[in-house]
Amino acid sequence: MGRLTTHVLDTALGRPAANLTVELYRLDGSDRPLAAGKTNRDGRMDRPLLEGPTFTAGVYELRFHVGEYLAGRSAGNPGFLDVVPIRFGISSSEEHYHVPLLFSPFAYSTYRGS
Repeated sequence: MGRLTTHVLDTALGRPAANLTVELYRLDGSDRPLAAGKTNRDGRMDRPLLEGPTFTAGVYELRFHVGEYLAGRSAGNPGFLDVVPIRFGISSSEEHYHVPLLFSPFAYSTYRGS
């Protein structure tokens, strides 16, 4: 059975981004998050964001609240980045989709991981 996971790395500090808010939305007209929570010490969610019968094909968006995470550091006020949205498609509910975020105060990148 497939699932969706994420991992967040603070590349400026060279470590996982702990306590960063992550929200997941399905882009189907609803404006309510399917899942939300904070990353753990390893920069991961404690459970998959989606799995089982809720894990279906469609277009989704992860929203990473990096501005809130960076607010305690000297990244400027307001900082350059705030909420980082990553929009992606799931075509098979039988696969593992891993969508990591690597970021610094001024840039970010992602890829489909494993």
